Order: sequence, then C-alpha cells, then structure tokens
Amino acid sequence: MHRAVERGISRRSDSDRYYYLSIDEKAVHKGHEYISILSDEATGIVIEVVDGRTKESVDELCKNGLNQAQRGDVKTICTDMWDAFIYGSRTYFPNALHCHDNFHLVGYLNKAVDKVRRREVKTQEELKRTKYIFLKDKLNFTEKQRLKFDAISKGNYVVSRVWQVKENFRDIQFRQDRPEAISMYAYWRMDALHSKIKEITEVVDMFDRHQNGIINAIQTGANNARAERVNGSIQELKTKARGYRKTENFRIAILFFHGNLDLLPQQTQ
Repeated sequence: MHRAVERGISRRSDSDRYYYLSIDEKAVHKGHEYISILSDEATGIVIEVVDGRTKESVDELCKNGLNQAQRGDVKTICTDMWDAFIYGSRTYFPNALHCHDNFHLVGYLNKAVDKVRRREVKTQEELKRTKYIFLKDKLNFTEKQRLKFDAISKGNYVVSRVWQVKENFRDIQFRQDRPEAISMYAYWRMDALHSKIKEITEVVDMFDRHQNGIINAIQTGANNARAERVNGSIQELKTKARGYRKTENFRIAILFFHGNLDLLPQQTQ
C-alpha cells in the first residue's frame, strides 16, 4: 500500500483543478490525537492527510496537497471554527470564500440545547429522559417521542425556547445573494439574542466572531457534507484495522482507498 500510494501521488497532474474544498479532522486514537484531511467537496476525493491539526500541520497539508496555481483556483474552502483551519484557509486560498460548515454550526446550537436541558432538568421532573428528543430531528421522532415533545412544548420550558432558536437557524435557506444572506443571519441573530438565554448568547457571541464565514456559507451553500460522509468511511477503515499504531499507516490507508490515485504498477512489455 505504501508503494502504491507513492506511485499514485507521483502520477497526479499539476493541471488537476479543485474548486470546492474542505478541511476537516479525524481522531486517530482516544484522547487528543488527530489527523487533518484536505478533500474535494465536489467529488469526495481525499487530496492529502497529515498528522495533527496545528498551524504547522495545516501548512504541510496545504503545501503538499496542492501547488500554488491549484490553490489559487479554489472558489470555496469550508471548515469548522478551529483556528488552525481558519489560518490555513486565509493563508493558502486567497481567492476562495472561506465558509463555516453548517453541520458544525448546528452542532454548537445542539450543545447549547443540551446544556439548558441539563440545567433545567434539576428542577423540572418532566424533562427527565428527554436528551435525545431535543437532539433528534423532529421528522425522525417515534410516536412516543412526538407525544412527549408536544407535551413539553406546551409548557413554559427554557429548553423549548432554545430548541426553537436552533431550529430557526436550521431553517435558514442557503444559496442566497449576499444582501439576503446578511439579512437572514441578522434576523436570526436578533431573534436569538431576544431570548436572553445565557447559553444562546454565548453561541451568538462565537458566531459573531466568525460572522463572515457564516454569511459566506449562507451565500454559497458550501458545506462539509461530503467530507463528513468520507469521514464515516474513514472510521470504517479504522474499525476494520482495529486502529493504527502509526499515523502514517492510517494516512496511507485513507489515500489508498479515497485518494482516487492511479495505484497499479506500470506493465512491462
């Protein structure tokens, strides 16, 4: 596999173009060991994988993955709010719109919902055993969950209001012209702050620090959806191998199966 991947990378063409990229992370082991992954959002092709998620790791990821001309052609680069990924997006893709992935944005709001639920359940018996109801998509409710949710919604619970703020964000229509994208975010932000709920205010403050990336995402519709699906396939690789003792072996396996490389040896006459 090492030899095959080395061959495949050497055969990549400098004329290949990638216009919609994602930078994401994947845990290698339990704890705080990660790899960073640069992938093409249009096709799901993994372009490069490096150890770690520091600025130095991102330098290596972007420089090794694409040459300067290829990086200059990128139109959108989508990441979460990890500082090193933001740094890489701004440093190496000067012509691209940097976007924050909607999946991660909703994730922050889900965490706020759960924080409020855990706080409120201490005094509200009715909220016990409702964690997954508030984190689950309403369309996927069982009948029992729907009845429970409807009963809670009729009460004056803080968690219900926080859940609605989160749902209002999910309802924002992406792929808008920029003035409309700005207007949509501003309207949601005003409504969220009007709730005067501490956990929501904290999320809004964080979103405000990354407002341009969020508006870019609403404008373009860029997201890490395909990268997340690839991440799931990468998890299957790790599970089948029962983990990788060396990060480089994990990298090779990812590129072998997801790098769209020309792996076969040249046939001799």
